Amino acid sequence: MTISTGIRVLLVDDHMLVLDGLQARLELEADINIVGTAANGLEALEKAKVLSPDLVLMDVSMPILNGLDATKRFRSEQPHIKILMLSMHYDKEYILSVLQAGANGYVLKDVSSEELIQAINTVYQGGTYFSSKASDLLFGQFSSAPQEEESLTPRESAVLAEVANGLSNKEIAQQLNISVRTVETHRQNIKRKLDIHSSAGLVKYAIEHNLI
Repeated sequence: MTISTGIRVLLVDDHMLVLDGLQARLELEADINIVGTAANGLEALEKAKVLSPDLVLMDVSMPILNGLDATKRFRSEQPHIKILMLSMHYDKEYILSVLQAGANGYVLKDVSSEELIQAINTVYQGGTYFSSKASDLLFGQFSSAPQEEESLTPRESAVLAEVANGLSNKEIAQQLNISVRTVETHRQNIKRKLDIHSSAGLVKYAIEHNLI
């Protein structure tokens, strides 16, 4: 019996050609294992219980149960699974709604396959990822937002900024020249002080308070 390795990914889109194309491309990657596909959010929730994916790559607009509502249910029912949204919607309201629902990233369907693979790896490693156009849209929207709250120390603000930039704990530690354990402690303190307990929520806070 062969044991599958790599990042276990469940693909979710209501267009079969999109699913076929994604599966064909991602299966070329040695560290990505496509464990299944689904045509809507409800089917994705049911299959995830059986297939145990590490990450769900999911469209936003789908019948029966859309990606936004499915994300909310994933966060409630299977919170350990990473959610990366793949969408054609270049719209700040869609992106913010996805953040509020608890997704770990938002990628537009016009990205290159290389950027999509980067997004999958970043989210799997605990980071948050937005494709370049989505990032530009969000950062431009909040360019005049107020500075960070005084409750965060300068070091905590620096850690939060790197979290919002999609870095993993290890990458943040290297960037700030501190230990991974220290990064983890700072993240716990940030979540406690802000009463925010998801990576997506921290990204939203960082954007709104002009930390990046």
